[in-house]
Amino acid sequence: MTQRPPVNKWLVTISVTFGTLMGAIDASIVNVAVPHLSGSLGATIEQITWVTTGFVMATVLVMPLTGFLARMFGQKRVYLASLILFILGSVLCGFARTLPMLVLFRILQGFGAGALQPTEQAILRQTFPPEEQGMAMAVFGMAVVLGPAFGPTLGGYIVDNYSWPWIFFINIPVGILSLVMVTRFVHEPEDVRIANHAMAERQKKNMDWAGIALMFAGLGTLQYVLEEGGRNDWFASGEIRLLAFVSIFSLLALVVRELSAPMPAADFSLFRDVIFLSGTLVGAVMFSMLMAVTFLLPLFMQVMLGYSATQAGLAMMPRSLVMIVCMPIVGRLYNRTSPRVVIAFGILLFGYSAWLMGHYTLATSTRDVVVVLMIQGVAFSCLFIPLTTLALVSIPRHRLADATGLNSLLRQVGGSIGLAVFATMLSRFATHARNGLLAQLNSGNQQLSMRMAAMTKMLAGRGADPEAARAASARMIDGLVRQQAMVLSFEKLFYLSGICFLCVLPLVFLLRGAPTGEKIDVHLEM
Repeated sequence: MTQRPPVNKWLVTISVTFGTLMGAIDASIVNVAVPHLSGSLGATIEQITWVTTGFVMATVLVMPLTGFLARMFGQKRVYLASLILFILGSVLCGFARTLPMLVLFRILQGFGAGALQPTEQAILRQTFPPEEQGMAMAVFGMAVVLGPAFGPTLGGYIVDNYSWPWIFFINIPVGILSLVMVTRFVHEPEDVRIANHAMAERQKKNMDWAGIALMFAGLGTLQYVLEEGGRNDWFASGEIRLLAFVSIFSLLALVVRELSAPMPAADFSLFRDVIFLSGTLVGAVMFSMLMAVTFLLPLFMQVMLGYSATQAGLAMMPRSLVMIVCMPIVGRLYNRTSPRVVIAFGILLFGYSAWLMGHYTLATSTRDVVVVLMIQGVAFSCLFIPLTTLALVSIPRHRLADATGLNSLLRQVGGSIGLAVFATMLSRFATHARNGLLAQLNSGNQQLSMRMAAMTKMLAGRGADPEAARAASARMIDGLVRQQAMVLSFEKLFYLSGICFLCVLPLVFLLRGAPTGEKIDVHLEM
């Protein structure tokens, strides 16, 4: 058989990165278009959230099946089919004129996006030599991490200057370019193709339909609970309680099934490898805190500091710009510095940035916000590249699609959990803080009495009758209390994000480079 001439690794990288970047951007680009979609489709804001929820749920369902699909149809074919599905979904979303149709097409788009990220990660790991794995993951990291950061800014610009369908139509030319480049430059390595073909024969004889059904039930209900729980007051809702039970039961049954199946659809035995397990868990916590802080900071700037949505988006940009600069540098340093040292430094640096955010007040300046975001940019760069590189160091080449699918899944679920938990705690912490402040504002508080008297006098001087002036001053005091309670809530959550990150620091000691030839116990029966 004639050996195929090697293709330039950077052409392969550019070819597969387009799709991942589009998928990452589309997870958040719709958020800023919600008011436009609501008016155009005649739906409430709560109903419009299903446009994002449907996309995320579909993405999560496909991720762990990446290895299964790669064995059945071939790695390149899976990427091309996913890309075509994503482009088709984008076209249909742009032409949708009712909410049910838009949600349906977003689910279709999500099914396409789900396999793009893990498949690119596997392709890059198979394309770059061992000494350049860090640089490969730097490119991958920029697509995965920067997509959610640039999505809202790009979406805001499009809906302000054009119309909402263009947030979907913009994917078409980029997607077609990626489609042509992948077809021309990306080829499945011969050793991977032969190994996958042999496993596919056994897989066809032992199709894990039960595992796939449990996976769809468990992950689908889990993602629904995380996306909709906050809007339904969590376990006060019978629907959320039922779906949470279904999710827990299905996921536990899935683990038992996949660890005993002859050819599991998602090979959880990969988690027996301590390096893969530790790296994946730290990565999930990292993405959880990234999504939580990305949610909290713009909200703090808009609600507390009075920024507009555009100003908040621009203030967040320095973190992304720092990551663009730092990720290639960290990628080059990967083989020259202990990855554990770099990861530990990133965790400590994020902890320091969280401590700085915990000191935010109503007088915080834009400069204070930007400095912290730049520190976080360095921290996340030091975390993402070593984690994604080291986590897969002992995984055989032909099992990379399975491993990257599980790695991407936990990262996505971690982000959803972080966002759901911190969004819920924000209002609850604010309520507790308000109750605490009100307890101190009793009738015997001299400072309160003096301030109330001064405000009442000021309002009376402007023509208000005494009774109305007293009522208005009480409302103003209550407004100030609520404002300070929200500040305290934000501060507590910023501190908590740093503490959560520091708690995974011990896992860093379990990360190490695998000895040459080290293999892990996975399902490879022939």
